[in-house]
Amino acid sequence: MNVADIDQGIRIKSKRPSDSNFKQQRLPSWQPILTAGTVLPTFFIIGIAFIPVGVLLLYFSNGVSEFSYNYTNCARVENQSQTCADYLKIRGNENAECHCSVKFQLERDFKGKVFFYYGLTNYYQNHRRYVKSRDDNQLLGEFDSTTSDCAPFQFDHKGQPIVPCGAIANSLFNDTLFLTSDSHGNVPVSKTGIAWPSDKQIKFRNPPGNLEEALKGKGRPIAWQKNLWELDTNPDNNGLQNEDLIVWMRTAALPSFRKLYRRVIHDDFAFKDGLPRGMYTLNITYNYPVTQFDGSKSFIISTTSILGGKNPFLGWAYITVGSICFLLGIVLLIVHLKYRSHAQSSTSNTNQRSPYT
Repeated sequence: MNVADIDQGIRIKSKRPSDSNFKQQRLPSWQPILTAGTVLPTFFIIGIAFIPVGVLLLYFSNGVSEFSYNYTNCARVENQSQTCADYLKIRGNENAECHCSVKFQLERDFKGKVFFYYGLTNYYQNHRRYVKSRDDNQLLGEFDSTTSDCAPFQFDHKGQPIVPCGAIANSLFNDTLFLTSDSHGNVPVSKTGIAWPSDKQIKFRNPPGNLEEALKGKGRPIAWQKNLWELDTNPDNNGLQNEDLIVWMRTAALPSFRKLYRRVIHDDFAFKDGLPRGMYTLNITYNYPVTQFDGSKSFIISTTSILGGKNPFLGWAYITVGSICFLLGIVLLIVHLKYRSHAQSSTSNTNQRSPYT
């Protein structure tokens, strides 16, 4: 054997996996044996456990009071024959706003803490490029930060870097919704306390000093009607600390979603216990176009339970799964008892038969 043959043998041997239990697939394994004694109890346990949980979830969900009004095609105050959606189409990109007013009646009292939401449909905030279109460093107050992920909302028409940049910030929901009770006057609401505390304390920060001075030489998002420092008169709820902006920047996972808009202040005697039944007027400053992508907008009033908002789907899902498992358990039990008795009778007949016949 020459040197070349030895080298070739070493190279071939080096390609072989080591002689270990893992690489040679000799690890011990376990495979369950599905028998009636293991499968039937599993079905019955799931059924007995899931059905009461589903009933409990449904009970808490039904305890939540909710009212929703679709105001997508509300009529202009100035011209009742024209909708605000059509008016915005005609005005195009002029940053026009429209005013409309709708009346509705709450059939029952909304007891407890009451929250206002806005709902959007057919709005895909979960699109990959939309979700990426932001600059997290910029949202932390580093206004000199720029990223190509924000394109084409990275620079304005003057070539100035946009703050905050990206498609998410540019598409900020900017309708104004104001509720009035015919019996008790304006419903007092709070603009704060609607965002996740972790978002406001960690992910969004304003730079130190005067915000307007810090934004000199920066552009505002193209679709915005206000500058970043004009979002609120409250300094604790202005700029990147504005909670409407923070709520919007947390993108939704589904194309139909709702986002928290306002909290009702229950200090007023008329609204101390919640929102009383009666006639209400919703005054809307209509800025946000949705009909171009066949979307819709809704104003939602809701209370909450210890499990959150109204969500009957989860309760029905538990009840359905539990019922299916319980019924399957009964069917399999009947089949098992029938064929086991048949097998036992066949065995006894075989044992009784003489070996000499």
